[in-house]
Amino acid sequence: MPSSRKRLTLALAAALSLTSLAACGTSSEGDGSDSGPGGKVTLDVNGQPPKTQAFERKLFDKHVRQFEKANPDIDVVPHEGFMDPKTFNAKLAGGKLEDVFYVYFTDARGLIAKKQAADITGPVKDMPHRGDVQDELMKVFQDEEGRQYGLPTANYSMGLLYNRTLFEKAGLDPDKPPKTWAEVRTAAKKIADLGDNTVGYADFSKNNQGGWHFAAELYSRGGRMAAKDDDGKWKATFDSPEGKATLQALHDMRWKDDSMGSKQLLQAEDVQRMMGSGKLGMYISAADNITVIAKQFGGKYKDYGLAPVPEAKSTLIGGEGYMINPKADPETARAGVKWLQWKFLNPGLIERNIQDNLDAKLPIGLPMPPTPDIWKGSVRDRVEKAKRTHANVPVDNYQPFMDAAPRVPGVIEPPEAQKVYAALDTAMQAVLTKENADIDALLASAEKKADQIYRAS
Repeated sequence: MPSSRKRLTLALAAALSLTSLAACGTSSEGDGSDSGPGGKVTLDVNGQPPKTQAFERKLFDKHVRQFEKANPDIDVVPHEGFMDPKTFNAKLAGGKLEDVFYVYFTDARGLIAKKQAADITGPVKDMPHRGDVQDELMKVFQDEEGRQYGLPTANYSMGLLYNRTLFEKAGLDPDKPPKTWAEVRTAAKKIADLGDNTVGYADFSKNNQGGWHFAAELYSRGGRMAAKDDDGKWKATFDSPEGKATLQALHDMRWKDDSMGSKQLLQAEDVQRMMGSGKLGMYISAADNITVIAKQFGGKYKDYGLAPVPEAKSTLIGGEGYMINPKADPETARAGVKWLQWKFLNPGLIERNIQDNLDAKLPIGLPMPPTPDIWKGSVRDRVEKAKRTHANVPVDNYQPFMDAAPRVPGVIEPPEAQKVYAALDTAMQAVLTKENADIDALLASAEKKADQIYRAS
């Protein structure tokens, strides 16, 4: 994950700790109060906020005590931090890895393949609310046979973030955001024509974020970054009609329409600053960017809208979850699943947590913690109703995104994502800084590098 994006994800993870930091659940909400066989289980878990996050830390520790009271046969021992890929193998080999450990979605596939996470199919089978979590998120932690090796706790999906105020100034309807890339191009041109250094559409192109956004835009058109060949090996697939259309659209907005501005080689903070200053019309984003723009760059929640990605044939998703130490005994694994369900996958607890967030002056109403969009069916309706009832940000501005979310297939990042993204940064930079960029050659070169990465992995 690029450094700036990692910071956003860690911020999301910190917010996620608030999601579950309220009074303990009742048995009807999956409080897991039934005792397991044998004596007391000591359960080491990570994800505890650092002391510098005093509010979050206090609530987390309170939550541990509440869980232990409801489950007197389990002693939860919290540890600060998350999984560090650089030290993971050493901690696992040396017996230092926690029983329950945090992972990004992109970590799960490799950990399962290397047998570095416990098979928790049995404990998860009868877990409360198992059937209410989105299937595609559960599958992130499954092997090809459908065995479960972890649980999702929060996710993001990409959409089109746009400035409603600029839409109105440009004669566009802010309640009818663009649904296709052609409409994005038209809207971007009208916004840029407002002048005063206003940019219609912006994109990332460095620190691996260019490749990340290329993937998001490719997915929106129905393309894919990689697929397995007949031998079960990964092969890059982005040198495709969808890949060429992705780069061509950016090239044309930059050079034919002059709707992307002259300043390029941007990353997340640059674009968020532009949006916060009221000088940017649109960019591809997850919902957490809205809070960053409002809190760090002077934006106002009322000025922004979130729509599904253009074309909406699929959308890039990412997120986080937890897995169980492969050396854990069955009783510890069951305790770990009980903890994760009670803490993260409990709609009743999410509802009770809303007041804590309101008291802390945190936003309620965005498609992110404390009401993460991980549910489906009636539970999703229930959580959305609670969110809307207590909203302190304009929920209607983000409703197009929420309405479309159940219908847009989510696709996780490709294998060896960061290395592949780095190869694609070059292509993104070229089309945004060189008017005569050779799109075919750029994609062919990037795909060749990606295949070399996959062969070496």
